[in-house]
Amino acid sequence: MPKPERDYSETLFLPQTEFPMRAGLPQREPEILARWEKADLYKQLRAAAKDRDKFILHDGPPYANGNIHIGHALNKILKDVVTRSQQMLGYDSNYVPGWDCHGLPIEWKIEEENYRSKNKTKPNLSDPAAMVAFRQECRAYADHWLNVQREEFKRLGVEGDWAHPYTTMDFFAEAQIARELMKFAANGTLYRGSKPVMWSVVEKTALAEAEVEYEDYTSDQVWVKFPVADVSLEGDDKNDIAAAFDLVGNASVAIWTTTPWTLPGNRAVSFSPKISYGLYRVVEAPTDNWTKNGDLLILADKLVEAVFKQARVTTFEKVRAIDARVLAGMTCDHPLKGKGGYDFPVPLLAGEHVTDEDGTGFVHTAPGHGRDDFEIWIANRVELQNRGINPAIPYTVDENGAFTEAAPGFTGKRVINDKGEKGYANEAVVKALIDAGMLIARGRLKHQYPHSWRSKKPIIFRNTPQWFIAMDKDIAGKGDTLRHRALSAIKVTRWVPEQGENRITGMIESRPDWVISRQRAWGVPIAVFVKEKPDGSVEILQDPEVELRIIDAFEREGADAWYKAGARERFLGKLANDSWKKIDDILDVWFDSGSTHAFVLEDPRHFPTLAGIKRKMDGGKDTVMYLEGSDQHRGWFHSSLLESCGTRGRAPFDVVLTHGFVLDEQGRKMSKSLGNVTAPQDVIRQSGADILRMWVCASDYADDLRIGPEILKTTVETYRKLRNTVRWMLGSLAHFREEDRVKLDKMPELERLMLHRLFELDALVRKAYADFDYKRIFAALSSFMTSDLSAFYFDIRKDTLYCDPYSSVKRKACLTVLDHLFRYTVTWLAPMLCFTAEEAWLSRYGDVAKSVHLEIFPGVPASWRDDKLADKWRKIRMVRRVVTGALEIERAQKRIGSSLEAHPIVHVSNVELYEAVVDCDLAEVCITSAATLVQDEGPSDAFCLPEVAGVGVVPNLAEGEKCARSWKILTTIGADPDYPDVSPRDAQALREWEATRRAAE
Repeated sequence: MPKPERDYSETLFLPQTEFPMRAGLPQREPEILARWEKADLYKQLRAAAKDRDKFILHDGPPYANGNIHIGHALNKILKDVVTRSQQMLGYDSNYVPGWDCHGLPIEWKIEEENYRSKNKTKPNLSDPAAMVAFRQECRAYADHWLNVQREEFKRLGVEGDWAHPYTTMDFFAEAQIARELMKFAANGTLYRGSKPVMWSVVEKTALAEAEVEYEDYTSDQVWVKFPVADVSLEGDDKNDIAAAFDLVGNASVAIWTTTPWTLPGNRAVSFSPKISYGLYRVVEAPTDNWTKNGDLLILADKLVEAVFKQARVTTFEKVRAIDARVLAGMTCDHPLKGKGGYDFPVPLLAGEHVTDEDGTGFVHTAPGHGRDDFEIWIANRVELQNRGINPAIPYTVDENGAFTEAAPGFTGKRVINDKGEKGYANEAVVKALIDAGMLIARGRLKHQYPHSWRSKKPIIFRNTPQWFIAMDKDIAGKGDTLRHRALSAIKVTRWVPEQGENRITGMIESRPDWVISRQRAWGVPIAVFVKEKPDGSVEILQDPEVELRIIDAFEREGADAWYKAGARERFLGKLANDSWKKIDDILDVWFDSGSTHAFVLEDPRHFPTLAGIKRKMDGGKDTVMYLEGSDQHRGWFHSSLLESCGTRGRAPFDVVLTHGFVLDEQGRKMSKSLGNVTAPQDVIRQSGADILRMWVCASDYADDLRIGPEILKTTVETYRKLRNTVRWMLGSLAHFREEDRVKLDKMPELERLMLHRLFELDALVRKAYADFDYKRIFAALSSFMTSDLSAFYFDIRKDTLYCDPYSSVKRKACLTVLDHLFRYTVTWLAPMLCFTAEEAWLSRYGDVAKSVHLEIFPGVPASWRDDKLADKWRKIRMVRRVVTGALEIERAQKRIGSSLEAHPIVHVSNVELYEAVVDCDLAEVCITSAATLVQDEGPSDAFCLPEVAGVGVVPNLAEGEKCARSWKILTTIGADPDYPDVSPRDAQALREWEATRRAAE
């Protein structure tokens, strides 16, 4: 019988590793988390970073209400990548997680789950004991969801001080929030005012701009007559006044509004001196029309046709132009005059907010129901008084959205009901206008209207007593206003991306005074005492002893102390007999979260790991970052900026980074009804948290991100390729010994090229991490590891690594480079793929090794840089592409199976390319058994690539026999008689392998 062929596989240096090809992340990641917790990785990180400059990512607190969603995952993963990468860049990068625990959503949940769903009556919150008990229910609810979310965030791989988070309901936090409010009272910017605020009837509270979103809504629209009552021309004689009145005395100013319910609150009509107006007569209209033949209307010239079309007027004529001077002296009657309670003059006021883009060119002005209306009314207060007009602003709508007695004839009619549905108020007002003969036209308009972002129901503007912080009041000198401070602070902050600066600047420039009060139960109270003044304003008590008693009580008992029986007397002490009134409104939750810097970053007693922060503006080197979604320009960034500037004169942050929102694969918002929700819990259960982390880091977070089954499928495939690259390095490094390390000057060109690539990548990675540009890092590393390493370097060097003799310098040089490649790529990936990097690190260095996250990014020797070599190999790779292309055709035509069956003839006419490859082992580079280089243009049928001019390849078959060990086809097989079926190189390898085995026996 013939002698069987020898199995040479045991003589090969094949990869050996326990690092599995199939990641099994859903099972492996919890094991790594347990390892980190047992080792107290957070404590180790702090110890390793002692005395370094600090980089603090101050957590924007999520709301402790419900399981986390994909937006939370995006946010927390980004924060973790920032924190881990800054630590590895050489900072003491610390992250203390936090939660926002007060506010209406939790009150709603308690009312629904503890009362409505059980048919129980909600407690009477005017009773101190009931109020405190209700607040304790809210606290317990927030605490439950805080703990649920904490575990979900940790499962994402987020490293931080989870054992000591901050919450806005911590007693010390509630005390500090109250202390911050007292600072605004002390600097004179806190005041109680009467202003129209955005009011949620459903939620029974005022809303800040950050709590409002605009949605489609169908409104009732009406065009209404305001009959001219008088004209007073200042400085002119009686004849001129009489002439002006004769001109318009029987006319009406026409207004248009989409909120008919605000007409009982009307007190003026606004116009613009920049608009051309005219007096128009109705010539022909249907007999049943509200607008009759002969009616005289004053309108903006540009809008006349549109108005009369709505009014079904078929023919009209312009009587004459109306000068703005006449309008300025004009007074009208209210359209409901004579209906009881509306017999007051309605002046015309010039306003910059009036345009002739739509409507009539006049704006119905109800100062209790709109910001522009309020501002123009207040700006003309003195003039109004001089004209004998009462400047008081009526309270026409109450907290339930119902008309008060200040809206005679409509009391009790509701604008919006408790469910957020349109009430009967509009219809009642329109009917009254028809009865009075003052309606020109009516219709419906679908447009963008403000809604509460929590209840998703429309809101109203209503005049209410609220607490405000003034934006334009001088604080420590003339011009030193909160607005000025905030705008100045924005300019010295780094915004990522840069357009964030313009966005928040525009918001600060145009925002009104900050309304900070809410009429609810679960929150930090506006802990002040006041005395009413005759003009409706209040005096705020500022007494150090009273304030100290409040703060001490809050620190011991929490803000519940404010609502306990006898609280007024307890805190006022000897002042209790005076007429000081305790305010029971609570603070807007944006004030709570806007104050977190005060009780987290500035409180070394409760957060010792954050002690000693000295920012650059204070002469130090430490940096504080805020990172949230782009909506927080109007939310947490905004309130934190105002709070800190008002109390400290500067922003609480040095860097602000924003990210977009998460949409489905079609770019739609996620909703359960559409069935397009991607839950992070499901992704983790199926694929692992590192897949989510890879998705985040590979995406452009500055824009909206998309996610769904196909995107995740692509992410998993990309992850698989990266993991297999790492796995191959680990397997090959099983054969590396430290004593075999090869110095740079002894390395072949290909190894030196890889070290040069590490030099290039190091600069890119460091800069991109410093710029928070993770997609750039991920793209660069993904390309490097799949194209430069797996598809090029590893492919070429597999023969050397597997088959070369143990003594081969080339093999040892390759292993040396693999050691570097592993260390650099895994540490660079560690902030992004925290679990996989840790698993690979432990696989390489053993379970006793330190965590990869305790490493800093290793420096790259300048000697590794070799631009000339890189240019040479760029040209070699161009030639290689042509050879590979030719061999792919041969393989497709089944003329060869493996590239080792080929012996390509490579014709190179391009001088630069020829000089690059002339001393190169083309067979090795192209993974063929042989290759021949010829300096000419080659035959006409040679394979070419248009993008690589001057190279042609003729793909001949290799000649000789197949090496039983390396599978190369060579003419030298059997040259060593001791090993007749292998090449001389393999014979030497076998001889060394056998000698090593004998020595070990």
